[in-house]
Amino acid sequence: MARVRNDRESGPTRRALLVAGAGAAALAAGCAPGGVTGAAAPTPSGSAPTREAADNPTPGAMTLFKDPAYNFNGLLALGAAGAGSSEVGEVLTAVNAINQAGLSAQTYVRTFRALGDQLLKAPPGAPADDQTRRFRALRAAQYYGQALFFVLGTDDPGSEEQLYKAGRGAWDTFCDLCEPAAVKATVPYGTTPLPVWFFRPDESNTPRPTVILTNGSDGQNVDMWTYGVPAALARGWNALVYDGPGQGQLLFVDRVVFTPTWEKVVSPLVDWLSARPDVDPNRIALTGLSMAGDLAPRAAAFDDRIAALVAMPGCVEPWLGFPPEIRKILTPGKEETNDIWNKEVVPELPPAAAAVMKKRFEPFSIPAMLEARQGKLFTDFYTPATRIQALSISSVVGRIKAPTLVLDYDDEQFYPGQPRQMYDKLTSPKDYLKLTAAQGAQLHCSPMAPQLHCEVVFDWLQQTLPGS
Repeated sequence: MARVRNDRESGPTRRALLVAGAGAAALAAGCAPGGVTGAAAPTPSGSAPTREAADNPTPGAMTLFKDPAYNFNGLLALGAAGAGSSEVGEVLTAVNAINQAGLSAQTYVRTFRALGDQLLKAPPGAPADDQTRRFRALRAAQYYGQALFFVLGTDDPGSEEQLYKAGRGAWDTFCDLCEPAAVKATVPYGTTPLPVWFFRPDESNTPRPTVILTNGSDGQNVDMWTYGVPAALARGWNALVYDGPGQGQLLFVDRVVFTPTWEKVVSPLVDWLSARPDVDPNRIALTGLSMAGDLAPRAAAFDDRIAALVAMPGCVEPWLGFPPEIRKILTPGKEETNDIWNKEVVPELPPAAAAVMKKRFEPFSIPAMLEARQGKLFTDFYTPATRIQALSISSVVGRIKAPTLVLDYDDEQFYPGQPRQMYDKLTSPKDYLKLTAAQGAQLHCSPMAPQLHCEVVFDWLQQTLPGS
């Protein structure tokens, strides 16, 4: 291709630029808190940190792993302890074991999977009562989710679906043991129903405000517990957790990828909720965590029944969460794009970067997911990349009528600047709030401060939709 040859003659090769970018922790929109400054490969033990302490978003004890991708996930697990969906001692013991064995996808997955397995067995001492079984199952769901995130980088990527089902089984066990038990149902959506879990403070038919909790591109149901369900119940609200396209059951089992028209996902949920006597149809709120800070606003732009919206963080262009070196691969032509990917990038891609690409692209391409489970890197870059591009909501944010809270975070590593862009585009009643490092709430979604996160969100919701 003449244009590629010209690139090589005029300066650094396209391959050199792409591989340099792919080797960075910023490779994708959801793995590494270091952004473009971090390194994807683990730092050798004893080496000097790459950033000055004053600039490090995870100083001191906040650095569980030297690799920022693993560290971010470890912090999510540790922060979940406040909601009962992890245990500090269990997480830190796992972290120590992984570091001692040598940090890798293999050791991370093996350690957290074993911890999930252990929690589903009887605890030491007297036989477990329902409360013990309940919260051990919740923690097991957390640890299976931790293992699931990195399983494609191990020597057993084909166990991905089995590992998802282990976490889903633990989650369902937890839901069945809640008091009252969560209502488990399916809501119509195309040819593949959406699984939902409806939590309520009690079994009365008192109409209550209800929050629909929307997960991001790679979270699990247990994360929605951490980021909303207990906070809702404590305030007398109902909470709905669900799997949409590209998430949970729909991705790993039913093989349905993300859709840019998220209103077609949320509107059936609103229909289902509005038919329940214990839901006030005029007080249905919608939240979106991580990439769902793009999905939830899209739904609210087309469904005026959403009475309040929270974007956590605000995101208008998920494709911009990928570094420019990766975005440059995409050209208007499918054949040319895939030629660049397969001939110039893939042969030079380090294994750690290849594992990240597999994880980042699987929710947008079933062939990519199936190839990853066989230990292969996908060959069609164009199709999933254009699907991610199609998630742009820049042109529809102005349609949102619901009062909206846009959250931002110090050291936001995946969508920097986008929360403010969303806030500026909104024409509805709106608020913007940045959670800070001084609060211990830095980084994407405040992994170390989900309780503070929920306090901010639900105080705002209570003020916006009073009367619970």
